[in-house]
Amino acid sequence: MMKTTSNDLPALLNQIGLRATAEGLDDLIARASKGRWTPHQLLEQMARQESDCKARKNLVHRMYMARLGRFKPMIDFDWNWPKKIDRELIERYLTGDFISEARNLVVLGANGLGKTMIVQNIAHNALLAGQTVWFRTASDLISDLSCDSPTLRRNKLNAYGRVHLLCIDELAYLSYDSHAADLIYEVVNRRYECGSIVLTTNRAFKDWNDVFPHATSIATMLDRLLHHADICLIEGDSYRMRESEKESKSRKKK
Repeated sequence: MMKTTSNDLPALLNQIGLRATAEGLDDLIARASKGRWTPHQLLEQMARQESDCKARKNLVHRMYMARLGRFKPMIDFDWNWPKKIDRELIERYLTGDFISEARNLVVLGANGLGKTMIVQNIAHNALLAGQTVWFRTASDLISDLSCDSPTLRRNKLNAYGRVHLLCIDELAYLSYDSHAADLIYEVVNRRYECGSIVLTTNRAFKDWNDVFPHATSIATMLDRLLHHADICLIEGDSYRMRESEKESKSRKKK
């Protein structure tokens, strides 16, 4: 029978994938001895530690893949600033329940009203709930899919279709060609009735033909995007502009 020394044990635990147990082995043994744990209690604690460790690592990986960037929490959002906003609708989407229903949300409004901040918080809550989330600007999404290899593009499209929640920021902010419209259509089509999309835009849907001139897929894209969707219209003056004016007045007083 091969003997295992105490120095070998952490290495063996790491080898079989029990990394959390290996890292905290001395503390685990000390607590087990002090508490006079039964073998069942010891195994239960090991399993709990490994599960918690895997969950933390999984969250870190999903946060990295999401690419949310820095954002303010919703507690900092001034609900009284917009002249029009459906707070009840937004708070319902912040719960993440819409993901299981494969519903979409379109946040429509002028610049500086907090559309991106709202979507980032929806995405963050979904991540904390264990969902896979990708947050991309429309430009980044189009750039990512505009590759020469059909196989690579197909694989990327499939990946965009698999995540639980896809957030597309700043859609229709810039003008694109029909090829870009076709790529976005492919993403929407892959997620239709299968996965949720949350997007922000500053252009009314009737103006999207100006954003994607000569594109034939716009009507079909909007039909599928809005079939199971809620639209949150935000109206008002730019919050960022107000902050800038306040800072300017403060500097003048000083």
